[in-house]
Amino acid sequence: MTRTDDKRFKSVPDRRFKIVPEMEGRQARWYAQQRRSGEQLAAYRARAAELAAGLPDGAAVLEVAPGPGYFAVELARDGRLAVSGVDVSRTMVEIATEYAAAEGVDVAFRHGDVAALPYPDASFDLVVCQAAFKNFARPLRALGELHRVLRPGGHAVVEDMSADATTADIAHEVAGMSLSRFNALVTRTVLRFLRRRAYGRAEFEALAARSRFGSAEVTTGGIGLTATLTRR
Repeated sequence: MTRTDDKRFKSVPDRRFKIVPEMEGRQARWYAQQRRSGEQLAAYRARAAELAAGLPDGAAVLEVAPGPGYFAVELARDGRLAVSGVDVSRTMVEIATEYAAAEGVDVAFRHGDVAALPYPDASFDLVVCQAAFKNFARPLRALGELHRVLRPGGHAVVEDMSADATTADIAHEVAGMSLSRFNALVTRTVLRFLRRRAYGRAEFEALAARSRFGSAEVTTGGIGLTATLTRR
């Protein structure tokens, strides 16, 4: 059976309705505040160290949809990597730029869309996208852009919510965020809604197979999905 004959590959749409608008203004700043508890910042720091460990000094890293910039700042904190961030929300670019400046860390944040990344071909050694891929209206085009801006041998790491997450998984995740009772309720509700938009393992593998990457290594655990894609 060829790839085009396999119904799995045809079941993943090239376009999706955009049901989650870009966060701007007060909404963006509320979200940024919810994502910076001590436990969450520690998790960003730990994951950034894992991803940076295999990169040489001076490697170029791009975070797509960095939001408030907390993860990008951790990637750049020791000054060893050249880190950039691109976000479709102008408010998030402002918040991220302010945060990096306050932390004394150099990250080049700019406004842009994943469907047409504002960077030349083969610009980065690593591209990271966290908690945003499920919202992209043109997922196949997004993967094509990640592939385009990567250097040969470079990796794209997509980390997002998993469609296979259970309600108990969501409750456990939110419990670790140290939120107020009201904000925890709101966050659980939002995550249950976003789960309907998220990709499961098989669906993401099928999408990757149709992309210029050709394949992806996909794992799931808790509420999360991690996909690693390599530009050959």
